[in-house]
Amino acid sequence: MGAIQLNKVEKWFGNLQVIKGIDLDIKDGEFVIFVGPSGCGKSTLLRLISGLEESSRGSIEIDDKDVTALPPSGRGLSMVFQSYALYPHMSVRENVGFGLKTAGVPKDEIDRKVNAAADVLKLDDYLDRRPKALSGGQRQRVAIGRAIVREPSAFLFDEPLSNLDAALRVEMRFEVARLHKSLGTTMIYVTHDQVEAMTLADKIVVLQAGRIEQVGSPRELYERPDNLFVAQFIGSPKMNVLPCSVEGDRFSLQGHGGGHYPHAGVSQDPVRLGIRPEHMSVVGADEGHCSGTVEVAEYLGADTFLYVALDGLDTILVRISGSDTVEEGAHIGLRFDESRMHFFDDQDQAVR
Repeated sequence: MGAIQLNKVEKWFGNLQVIKGIDLDIKDGEFVIFVGPSGCGKSTLLRLISGLEESSRGSIEIDDKDVTALPPSGRGLSMVFQSYALYPHMSVRENVGFGLKTAGVPKDEIDRKVNAAADVLKLDDYLDRRPKALSGGQRQRVAIGRAIVREPSAFLFDEPLSNLDAALRVEMRFEVARLHKSLGTTMIYVTHDQVEAMTLADKIVVLQAGRIEQVGSPRELYERPDNLFVAQFIGSPKMNVLPCSVEGDRFSLQGHGGGHYPHAGVSQDPVRLGIRPEHMSVVGADEGHCSGTVEVAEYLGADTFLYVALDGLDTILVRISGSDTVEEGAHIGLRFDESRMHFFDDQDQAVR
């Protein structure tokens, strides 16, 4: 079991409050990712769950047991850090089993658990090697193996892939996803990389300035962001935002055309329209919701990114198929997918 509940958790460092009354329920077996910009409190929140930091207020429960006052060793959790922290003079086998050895676990049980972890992580061929003979991805798998042998109720990952190069990050994302599917154990994972969050999580917790902005599945956060911060943080490239005005059931952009406004009669007055780069199409200059000049066209193979300076407005990013050709300097129109538009009020809250 690995259900975790946070009730009005706060953390103060002197007069500075970094975690501001967080309530969160994590179900047994869920893969939950804490994501947000640097300084938002995601690593601090993970350390509070692990017991490496003491809560200033509120309570933390694991499987309905209040563990707020318990030390890390009493919580039944395993943590994997950004740093591998392997012993260079020990083999992979010895590194993975070291915690069990210091706890006095019998040797035959250590061997069984180490071999089982090595099988899950595809480390069988490396058990007798030293860390210096391993790649970065293999070393991180050893660090994960050290956590697995403890058979915790939940795994806590603190930016475990940030030291790896781009190719290894992609490979290790697959490894972590496969590990969760294999073990079925609760995992809480901290990252600043929203691509990792989108590809790995069952549930994403978006944090900003010590508060939860929104909790939901990757699809929920992408398709129905609660506010402008979530809308622009989730999704790569980020959502374009333009000033707009609404009259009745029509919206308009300054100096451009407009279209159907789907939320007529809602008390909130929208002042911004959000549209993702992939939810626009290139049309004739007089045919779309707005028009502008292509400043830069970035060909990336499957996609081409167009940086379009809108007449009288900001430059926005448009994502089109790499098989389409649009020349730099061209004056084009952009048509929005009206079913995929987002509107925000003057408090940056989504209008629905």
